[in-house]
Amino acid sequence: MHVHLYAWIITVVVMIAVLAIDVFIIGRRPHEPSMKEAGLFIGIFVSLAVLFGFGVWAISGARYAGEFFAGWLTEYSLSIDNLFIFVIIMTKLKVPRHLQQFALMVGIILALVMRGIFIAVGAAAIDRFSWVFFLFGAFLLYTAVKLVLDYLKEEDEEAPENPAMRYVKKHFKSTDDFRGTRLTVLQDGHRLITPMLFVIIALGSTDLLFALDSIPAIYGLTQEPYLVFTANVFALMGLRQLYFLIGGLLRRLVYLSIGLSVILAFIGLKLVLHALHEYHVVDFEVPIWLSLTFIIVTLTITTVASLVKSSNEENAKAAEELL
Repeated sequence: MHVHLYAWIITVVVMIAVLAIDVFIIGRRPHEPSMKEAGLFIGIFVSLAVLFGFGVWAISGARYAGEFFAGWLTEYSLSIDNLFIFVIIMTKLKVPRHLQQFALMVGIILALVMRGIFIAVGAAAIDRFSWVFFLFGAFLLYTAVKLVLDYLKEEDEEAPENPAMRYVKKHFKSTDDFRGTRLTVLQDGHRLITPMLFVIIALGSTDLLFALDSIPAIYGLTQEPYLVFTANVFALMGLRQLYFLIGGLLRRLVYLSIGLSVILAFIGLKLVLHALHEYHVVDFEVPIWLSLTFIIVTLTITTVASLVKSSNEENAKAAEELL
């Protein structure tokens, strides 16, 4: 797939423009989006992603369109799973609802920057070293197993305090309450940080860990940097609106981690097979149509099973309360 420089420029400019408008709106009026507003923006972003995929199909063919859709669905699913952590962070740090949108937007911008760096590094590594596919595959298999083990532990939800948070708390004085969207304030002649800075640090450092999972996963579906980049951008757009739209639904997707572990394990095996093919050990690679079908079927089963279980538990709880 050959992507001209002007296509890259247009894509990046449009992305920056969308983010700039979003940040400008949020900066002037931090608020909790209504269901109508959140649903409208999510519908727009999803429609744009679908139109972009069909555009790739028209220009470059069905293969690359399939790679984009498979990558976008995988990244979108991982992003939804990441919302669980965002919910925990916001709850633990007691972020006011009307300020959560600002924190999420900054976190998403940081995620885009970090993923952009990882995409560039991953592309360079793939071009020079075929064995990197073994590394990516092994990492995804490890992540898949870890997701299952974390699910089986069923521990209380808690956002662990990372080293960056501990360092800032130890070396800097802070205010006890939020001061709008400000990260620092001048008080009694001293510069103090606000709890919002703690939130940004927590989201930013978490985004870094998320990128370690997402980039190898999508490189297992396509080695085209342009498709990797656009799939990540579309997966992150509308994420903060989704946070408010399905905040309650997130907790009902009880099998999402299991579904993602299956998808990551599948992509990990696909990467290992691709590496073996590069070294002429095997003469088979998983076609993109099979990858896309597997991802869609797995996500569908995961969602339906999760909602059925949640519904049964709610009905059982309601029946107990009546007795």
